Amino acid sequence: MLSQVSTFHWNLSMIHKALRLIRQFHQIKVSELAARFSVSKAHLVDLESGVTPVNPKLLEQYSEYFDIPVSSLIFFSESIGREGKKAKKFRLSLAGKILEIADWVTLRNEKKVKT
Repeated sequence: MLSQVSTFHWNLSMIHKALRLIRQFHQIKVSELAARFSVSKAHLVDLESGVTPVNPKLLEQYSEYFDIPVSSLIFFSESIGREGKKAKKFRLSLAGKILEIADWVTLRNEKKVKT
């Protein structure tokens, strides 16, 4: 899948927020994730704050680590960037649902590991 991802130009203004929210939702420390991805903590902080653009490799790593398809990460990030009263309500609702799904997937995977 990484080969497919690398051909796409990542010009998503809110992807950094989506990645940060997902990491925070799962209560993973920046230093822990940075070590897992073999990048510096400063690099991950810059990426999640929007200072450094998201590269396809790191997006794929987030996807694999949190077991969330790249397409869902992108969709989630696009929904964060929308403005307006209706869009904000939708965004908050959608963000909550996506994070619930991410949590469900994590719990499902934990159960598989135990059995």
